[in-house]
Amino acid sequence: MNILLVYPEFPDTYWSFKHALKFISKKSANVPLGILTVASMLPEGWNKKLADLNVSRLKDKDIIRADFVFISAISVQSASVRQVIDRCRELQTRIVGGGPLFTEEHEHYSEIDHMVLNEAEITLPLFIEDLKNGNPQKIYRSDKFADLSKSPMPDYSLIRPADYATAAIQYTRGCPYDCDFCDITALFGRQVRTKTSGQIISELEQLFRIGWRGSVFFVDDNFIGHRKRLKTELLPAIISWMKSNGHPFNFITEASINMSDDNELMALMAQAGFAKVFVGIETPDENCLKECNKLQNKNRELIGSVNKIQQYGIEVMAGFIVGFDNDPPNIFQRQIDFIQKSGIITAMVGLLNAPRLSKLYKRLKEEGRLTTKFTGDNTDYSMNFIPVMDKDELLKGYEKIVHEIYSGKSYYERVIRFLRHYNPTFRDRISFNKIMALLKSILYLGILTKYRRYYWKLFFWSIFTKPKVFPLAVTYSIYGYHFRKVFRGLS
Repeated sequence: MNILLVYPEFPDTYWSFKHALKFISKKSANVPLGILTVASMLPEGWNKKLADLNVSRLKDKDIIRADFVFISAISVQSASVRQVIDRCRELQTRIVGGGPLFTEEHEHYSEIDHMVLNEAEITLPLFIEDLKNGNPQKIYRSDKFADLSKSPMPDYSLIRPADYATAAIQYTRGCPYDCDFCDITALFGRQVRTKTSGQIISELEQLFRIGWRGSVFFVDDNFIGHRKRLKTELLPAIISWMKSNGHPFNFITEASINMSDDNELMALMAQAGFAKVFVGIETPDENCLKECNKLQNKNRELIGSVNKIQQYGIEVMAGFIVGFDNDPPNIFQRQIDFIQKSGIITAMVGLLNAPRLSKLYKRLKEEGRLTTKFTGDNTDYSMNFIPVMDKDELLKGYEKIVHEIYSGKSYYERVIRFLRHYNPTFRDRISFNKIMALLKSILYLGILTKYRRYYWKLFFWSIFTKPKVFPLAVTYSIYGYHFRKVFRGLS
């Protein structure tokens, strides 16, 4: 079998970092971990080729040569998925679809020959067996969850590491919490499943052998979901491995805000090399937290929790949402004040949306409030339901938030507020790409943009006041450039 594995293109979104990638000469922010893992599940002897459309073009000759085109995608990639499907149909190559997009909305993609839904560790072997017997079915699904201790190592031989800014790895699936706007528990369950520490160390070894150095993203939806195993098994193993190999990586992950309640956990994560964690803060309003069942965030001083994590040398990135039914009229200014005071630089503020498998979607459907299809991009000024607040007022307030927190003055002030108290635990390695990023930042941000005076203020503040954070000051200046490009009217 000749298999072409296609990873569709991401649009220009908050998390694409497309405008920032140009500074460091990279083509894509993250390695496509899911489809690399699927590649490892295919039988030995099958010829495999990856077409990651975020780093290369899809060629007709590769489609024609393939017996099957495998597509894995999430909702935000749906436009690119449609283009891939059309080309495969035109060239008469059979298609296999999998991943969250098709698991949630397979009925919208009748042109696909075979759907391998839910977790591939369970459903892909069923498809392969039927294919060998000459009787492949249209749809494969399962309500069971995979044993991650049997999940294979991703096949990194299919990529060119130099194309990517961040490698990827997965330790857990599932989340113990059940926020109503989130579809993770519907896809992966509330019981947190983990790989073994040995599996994770083997995957780190693989990355090290192919020459990877720098950022590695643990893509878990809640990295601390199995806290005991994390503290007693995985983190000690990573700490030992990192020490033995000269600390080649720094890690990024996602976790719930209650990691701030566990000093031992934060100390171990910092020692292991975790430099950043994305936290879903969503809103400072207690009524809205109750509305969306974000119980782990209730009854706590959220800024204090953020500051505590940052004191361990772990930067907090965070998600914020407006559009809840209980949003008060002053929510927009409250969000602005919270973000500025907290010093959270990477603050993804989005409009509330309801993914297809979320409890919010079910409620809104019963109330007759659903409107358009979920785009998967909650920073594109779209909503897929009728909000309680007047929509014009909501959009105006949302725009006020993003303009305020990412305009030059406020953004750079927030960077300085964060860096003044931040002491990173990882070493930032000098490379040719980083030197070029510095030079490009001087040209584009220090000369050509209207926010150049704020750039130079941060530039010289970091050099003369806290030189060890100077590389981060340049990095955050570049991030700000990307964010202003993404949000309309700011660049």
